[in-house]
Amino acid sequence: EVQLQASGGGSVQTGGSLRLSCAVSGFSFDDAVIGWFRQAPGKEREGVSCISNSGGVTYEYYTDPVKGRFTISSDNAENTVYLQMNNLKPEDSGNYYCVADKFLNVFGNSWPHYEYHYWGQGTQVTVSS
Repeated sequence: EVQLQASGGGSVQTGGSLRLSCAVSGFSFDDAVIGWFRQAPGKEREGVSCISNSGGVTYEYYTDPVKGRFTISSDNAENTVYLQMNNLKPEDSGNYYCVADKFLNVFGNSWPHYEYHYWGQGTQVTVSS
């Protein structure tokens, strides 16, 4: 059974930092895409970042609002993906979810708009002005 457990959310001031974790079980990181989405009240969910692995080659992707401020990484031995969030802004506030799917399912699609097979529970991030 695939489980994705997000943690690490909290409340910070503008300019602060948080590190989110997504612990993955029942799912191999090989040939896979694992990412982060977020959703704020009254807003559509949006892709934040993802990390892909295929044939031992790894790539990281970010959407424009977080590019240069967030960093995604993975610890394959621990089956955990991290999202380091620096210089946080109020517009970063929302529920953050981790997602996962096989690489070949995602490949060729716009990753922020692809409907991933596996979703975890969200962790709340609140950034105050």
